[in-house]
Amino acid sequence: MSRLPSFDLEERVALVTGGSRGIGKSIAEALARAGASLAVTSRSSEALAGTLAELRACGAKAIGIAHDVATVAGCRDAVAKAADHFGRLDILVNNAGVEQVWPSLDVDEALWDRILDTNLKGAFFCAQAAAARMKADGRGGVIVNVCSLTSEVGVPTAAPYGSSKSGLLGLTRALSAEWAPLNIRVNAIAPGYFQTAMTEGFYANAEWKKAMLGRIPQGRFGALADLQGVSVFLASDASQYITGQCIAVDGGYLASI
Repeated sequence: MSRLPSFDLEERVALVTGGSRGIGKSIAEALARAGASLAVTSRSSEALAGTLAELRACGAKAIGIAHDVATVAGCRDAVAKAADHFGRLDILVNNAGVEQVWPSLDVDEALWDRILDTNLKGAFFCAQAAAARMKADGRGGVIVNVCSLTSEVGVPTAAPYGSSKSGLLGLTRALSAEWAPLNIRVNAIAPGYFQTAMTEGFYANAEWKKAMLGRIPQGRFGALADLQGVSVFLASDASQYITGQCIAVDGGYLASI
C-alpha cells in the first residue's frame, strides 16, 4: 500500500509576511511545527521579538525581517533576505494586511492607497520576487495568499478592503495559471470571522457578535488554530495537484448565504 502524500515541511523555507501576531503568527507556528525554517516579517523588528522566541522554542530556525510590504523595494528586500539567509525559498505566505471600515462616500485617496498598496500591491510584488527566486532555483514552490470573506461577498463600509481582497483572489487565479509550468502553485485561504488585533473592535459590540454568530452554521467564531491545518496542507506536497483555489475557513458561513 502506498503512503499518503507528505505533510512534512522538513528542509523547506517559508516566508510569512505580517507574521508577528494574529493570523500570520499562527500560520508561521504551524509551518514551523511541520518542520519548515521561517522568515517572518513585520513593519518593526521590535514586534517580531516575541514571535521569534516562540518559534525558536519549538525548535524552528527562524529570522525576523523588518520591511514595508506596501513598497516594491520592501517586498524584494524581504524575499532576498529570506532566501539568502537560508539558501533557498520554498513557501511564501502573503498575510500582511490592513483594514479600516469607512463610509464609501468619505473614503479619500490616502485611505484607498494605504489599503490597496498593502493588501494587493504588496502581495503581488512579494509573489513576483518569490517566484523569480523559485524559478531560478529550479525547484518550484508554493504561494499562499490570505484572502477574506470579502473576496466573495460585499460588506458595507469596507469598499477599499473588499476591493483589495477581491483583487487578491483574482491574482491568485491568474498567477496559478501562469506559473504552473514553473512548478509554482498559488492558492489562497479565506478566513471567516476571527478575533484578532485588527478586528477586535467588532467583537466589543455584543449585538454584532450575537447577530453574526446566528449566521455561522457551526455557531462559533474561528480560533487561530483552525487556520493551521489548511496552511500546512496547502504548503506541503499533500496538495501538489491543487492550484488556483481559495479555501474558506469560515464555519460554513459562505455555504449558508
